[in-house]
Amino acid sequence: MVGPGQLADVKAMAFDVQGTCVDFYEPILRAGAAINSEKRLEIDWAAFSAEWRELYRAAMDAVIAGRRSWLRVDRIYREALDDLVETHGLSDRLDGAERDELNNVWTRLDAWPDAIEGLTRLRRHCLTSTLSNAGMASVIALVKNAGLPFDAVLTAELAKSYKPAPAVYQLAVDYLGYRPDQILMVACHKYDLKAARAFGMKTAFVPRPLEFGPDAAPDISPESWFDIYATSFIDLADKLQAAA
Repeated sequence: MVGPGQLADVKAMAFDVQGTCVDFYEPILRAGAAINSEKRLEIDWAAFSAEWRELYRAAMDAVIAGRRSWLRVDRIYREALDDLVETHGLSDRLDGAERDELNNVWTRLDAWPDAIEGLTRLRRHCLTSTLSNAGMASVIALVKNAGLPFDAVLTAELAKSYKPAPAVYQLAVDYLGYRPDQILMVACHKYDLKAARAFGMKTAFVPRPLEFGPDAAPDISPESWFDIYATSFIDLADKLQAAA
């Protein structure tokens, strides 16, 4: 890992959003609890959400591998939700409008407690942008609803691909106007940072131990190849000497 002086050339920061900037686990559980109460169901929404994410990732990987055509992430989530509803025998309990409303939870996620303060400081330090796999409309709604202070919104939809495909990281270069080595990719997912590093970006890992809930154990260990390991966005701002 490097010190702040060695990151003096960083002019822009690109942030993963779902999981890194916002918590999706608790909002899904809240939405699920409301459905259970209204419908008199006993769905385990922690397990349901894990299955939902697995199907979403599998569909994106199929797109990247060329096994299926590109599809916006909100449509992938909706398609996966339909599959889960069928698998769990809930087809007669959740109609199309109710599934649409549940699917919209991905645009109404909660900012992590450190996110707004940290992003506000980092935005004073350099240009800040999202770089999310989600669609443009979804991320714009999410950023607005969560009050995340970004300078720009970029998503994989603009490249018609998904991270970790290089074309998505190229968006940051094309739209932010800086070389890869002048852009710091911030994420809580190592696969994302590995791809960004291979593309030539600097990397900052911010662990989110509760991303998948209190019973999960995501890999949040430091790696020697990270440029920065920060415990929060506030810690990241401190490490970059971004003014409070």
